[in-house]
Amino acid sequence: MAAGSSTFSVIGPDVTIKGDIAASADLHVDGTIEGDIKCASLVQGETSEVHGAVIAETARLAGRVVGSITARELVILRSARIEGDVHYDALTIEQGAEVDGRFAPNAQRGAKQAVSSPARAKGEDETTLQLTN
Repeated sequence: MAAGSSTFSVIGPDVTIKGDIAASADLHVDGTIEGDIKCASLVQGETSEVHGAVIAETARLAGRVVGSITARELVILRSARIEGDVHYDALTIEQGAEVDGRFAPNAQRGAKQAVSSPARAKGEDETTLQLTN
């Protein structure tokens, strides 16, 4: 891809994909994905469903996600319904969004993988949540 060029792909509301998606470009999803998504930037429409993990530099979620989410910059809109753990560097959640899972900053996730403490009780995770309106 040439420097400075901007490309994107759209998955329409009438499309269902069963399988993983990897895109070097931006991805706009209005349909249903049954598999993992890895892309530079993800925009999810309100009627969209993703059943799998999402990995993106930036993600703006408005639909349903059943699976873990890892993003550097993450925006969860009020219409979003998330079932899974959320890993982020910067996080914005609109009032009304529903998330059933744990939040953890990406830096904390990396630290936990590098060092495990046997003295720490199971389920005791330190999490930081930044909310903006």
